[in-house]
Amino acid sequence: MNVMSIKQLTWLAPLLLVCVTPPASAEPKRISKEAGTATPVLWEDPIDISTRDLIMGAGGAGHQPRSPFKFVKEDAAGTNPKYVIVDGNGVKWKIKLGEEAHPETVASRIVWAAGYFVDEEYFVPDIKVDGMPLSLKRGQDQVEPDGLMHNARLKRYNKGEEKEGSWHWKDNPFLGTKEFNGLRVLMALINNWDLKDVNNSIREQDGKRIYMISDLGATFGTTGLSTSRAAGKGNLDNYTGSKFIDKVTETTVSFGTPSRPALLHVVQAPEFKHRVDLEWIGKDIPIADARWLGAILSKLSPEQIQGAFGAAGYSPKEVVGFSAVLEQRIAELNRL
Repeated sequence: MNVMSIKQLTWLAPLLLVCVTPPASAEPKRISKEAGTATPVLWEDPIDISTRDLIMGAGGAGHQPRSPFKFVKEDAAGTNPKYVIVDGNGVKWKIKLGEEAHPETVASRIVWAAGYFVDEEYFVPDIKVDGMPLSLKRGQDQVEPDGLMHNARLKRYNKGEEKEGSWHWKDNPFLGTKEFNGLRVLMALINNWDLKDVNNSIREQDGKRIYMISDLGATFGTTGLSTSRAAGKGNLDNYTGSKFIDKVTETTVSFGTPSRPALLHVVQAPEFKHRVDLEWIGKDIPIADARWLGAILSKLSPEQIQGAFGAAGYSPKEVVGFSAVLEQRIAELNRL
């Protein structure tokens, strides 16, 4: 097959696949914009952004996981090994192992610093969990016989904050607002290419319907689904070399994330079409809204940004490298 025919196949595939329906399990539980009486909230002004602790993140030092830890069950969702545990204070946590543990920890801090809602997450270099089964469906090679695990992300379960459903990028109460467009810019800033609706959660809290962005593991790597899992998540070389701003007009800006998936995925018809359908999230965003987000993030100090990467277990060299790229991108937003 020559180059021209490959290009034709790439652009033709979405048109040929419009009648393909993904498996029912891929469709998240839908929450109507009018559901309930609680006020929908996507963003709150981070008036204390310059003093926010990006080492501890949204949960702060007071909500850190406490040993000893006990195994509850294995979680089969997603692509990375996950286990539910309980800590010494009786708090339930979800452990995630694998390549997403580092970038997800950082992303949760940057997104929270900008005023959006995230889960309380912590990175733990080493954690020993009592009662781990001798046979696990996933991640057995990452768990030692005594229950010791390395490089784990822990997500806290807070009582009264159970997930009620998922919100949709194309159908939510905030379409057209600077807060929603700012979130689109933020996803490009951290190269979050896995923008499936099922990754967005809605929770009732203090009389409000909180719209959250979660599952932030596919960040700080490539701009889209690639042939290498390691390239798309927490990869400094790929994050540094990726395209941030793709196009600027008199009134709008378009970003490189999420990009079209690697050509290899064209053979996976439903997945390829789904990824192509996500490209609009990073396109044609009002420049004024991009500047708005840039102005917020410009209040973060280099120490705060480096603290976020350091808290995720990156090496000193990686901390400096990732932070430099992120600071440069924030500066680009403010120069638009």
